[in-house]
Amino acid sequence: MMERDQAGSRAPQKKLVKSSICCVWHGVCPAQWKSNWRTAQMKHMPETALRTAAYPVIFPMSEVDREISFSEIKIFGLSLSSASPEVAASHIVGRAVHGRKTTVNFINAHCVNVARKSRSYRRALGQTDFLLPDGFGIEIAARMSGLEKPENLNGTDLFPLICRRAATQGASLFLLGGLPGVADAAAAWACGQYPSLRIRGTQDGYFDKQDEDALVERINRSGAAILFVGFGVPLQEKWIARNRHRLDAPVVLGVGGLFDYYSGRIPRAPAPIRATRCEWAWRFAMEPRRMAGRYLVGNAIFLALAAFEAARVTGMERIAGRAAKRALDVVAATLALVALLPLFMATALAIRLEDNGPVFFRQKRIGANGRTFSMIKFRSMYTDAEARREALLSRSDRAGPCFKMQDDPRITLVGKLIRRLSIDELPQLFNVLGGSMSIVGPRPALPAEVAQYRGRQWERLSGKPGITCSWQVKGRAEIPFHRQAIMDRAYLRRQSLMTDLKLMALTVPAVIGGRGAY
Repeated sequence: MMERDQAGSRAPQKKLVKSSICCVWHGVCPAQWKSNWRTAQMKHMPETALRTAAYPVIFPMSEVDREISFSEIKIFGLSLSSASPEVAASHIVGRAVHGRKTTVNFINAHCVNVARKSRSYRRALGQTDFLLPDGFGIEIAARMSGLEKPENLNGTDLFPLICRRAATQGASLFLLGGLPGVADAAAAWACGQYPSLRIRGTQDGYFDKQDEDALVERINRSGAAILFVGFGVPLQEKWIARNRHRLDAPVVLGVGGLFDYYSGRIPRAPAPIRATRCEWAWRFAMEPRRMAGRYLVGNAIFLALAAFEAARVTGMERIAGRAAKRALDVVAATLALVALLPLFMATALAIRLEDNGPVFFRQKRIGANGRTFSMIKFRSMYTDAEARREALLSRSDRAGPCFKMQDDPRITLVGKLIRRLSIDELPQLFNVLGGSMSIVGPRPALPAEVAQYRGRQWERLSGKPGITCSWQVKGRAEIPFHRQAIMDRAYLRRQSLMTDLKLMALTVPAVIGGRGAY
C-alpha cells in the first residue's frame, strides 16, 4: 500500500525504531576491526557467531559476485536476473555495503499481467537494475519458451537471507510499507532472528502525498543501506522510480506484501504446499474476495500471454501467422470467386465481343524470393501490346523501373473500363488459390522492372505478392515507385492478420474512388 487517495484520517507518523525493536550497533576500534576481519575468514566459523556479532563482517565483492552471479533470461520483453537465493542475497547486500546504487524488483505472473496494461509500470521496470523471477508462473513461461529454468527468487524467501547477510556485514535496513504496525512487527521478527541486525526505521504505507518529501528526507537521515518498499504492484515500482534519484540508500527493493508474512498478519502457506508450488492457492484461500481476480482470472490471462510469448520466441508465431494468412487467402478468394461469378462472365463476354481475342492474359512476373510465376489478368490491351511496349517506354508517366502510361494507346475500350474499376485484376484470385499470390502483398513486378531495382528496393520481393497493398489504397499509380517500395517494405515488416483485413476493407472504397487507376 502507499498514499491514500480516499478521504480518511492519516496514520500517525512513525518514529525511528528504537533498540527495543532492533539491535543496538556497538562501536569497535580499528584494531578490533582487523581482528574481527581475520575471524570472519575462518573456514568453520559457526553461523550463530555471525548472527550475534557486534561488529561488521564485510565480505569483499569478488569478480564472480560482480559480473557473473546472475544469468540473464529474456522473456515478455523483460531481462530477468536468475541466481541461487544465497548468491542473490549475497550480491544485494554486497552492493549495499560497497555503496553501489541498485534497484531491485520482482516479476511474477501478476506483474506480467499488469505490465501488459500499464505503460508507466513498464517504464518503471525499465529503470530497474535487477528484475528477479518470482513464482511458478515465470518458470512455466520460461519452459514453454524453451528457456533456462529460472530460480524462484521471491522476496519472502530472500528477506531472511538478506537480513542474515546484512547483520554480519553491517548493512542497515529501513522498512517502508504495509498497514500501521506491520513494518514494526516485521522489524521485530528480523531482529529477533538476527540480534546484530540494524534496522534504522520503519514507516507504514499510509501517508499523505504532501508528506513524501519529509519521508524521503527521513529515510536519508537514517543512513539505511537497504530500503525495502512494500506498497504492492505497481505502486511500489512507480514510487521507487519517481524517488530513486533522491534516495541515498544504495539498494532499494520493491517487496510487495512481504511485511504481512513476517509480521504474522497473514500466515504463510505450510512448507508442503510451498513445495508443490501452490502457494498462490493458499493465498487465495486466505483472501478469496481480494485475490479472486488476480489468481482465477489473472492466471488464465497469464497462461495465454505465456503461450503467445512461447510462439514468438520459438518462431511458431511466424509459422502461425503464415498459416492464418494462407487460410484467409483461400477463404476470401473462394468466396469472392463465387460472389463475382456473374461479373466474370459479363467481363469475359465483353472482351470477346470487342476484338474476338482471348479473354485472359498471362504474363511472367517475379514473386516471393525472386521466383517467377504466371500471373492471370483479364485482357485489357490489344493482342500486340507486348510488342509495342518497347517503343512506349520513353513516354512513361512514372519515374523508376515501373512503366505506367495514363493514355496508353494499347488499351482497348473495354480495357479502359475494367482497369478503371480494377476488374482486370480479379482473375488473380486463381493465383491466390494456387499459392503464388496472396490477397494482400506487394504488387508483382515484371522481370525487366526487377532488373532495375536499386538498394533496398529488392526487399519488396521478400514476401508473397498480392492483389492489393498499402499503396494501392492510397493513390495507386500516383505514388512514385520509390515510395511504393518503402511502403511495401514497411508492410512486410509489420504484416499481420489485422493489417490484411484492414487493407482489404480499404480496397473497396479505393476502387470505387478510382484515384490513380489507369
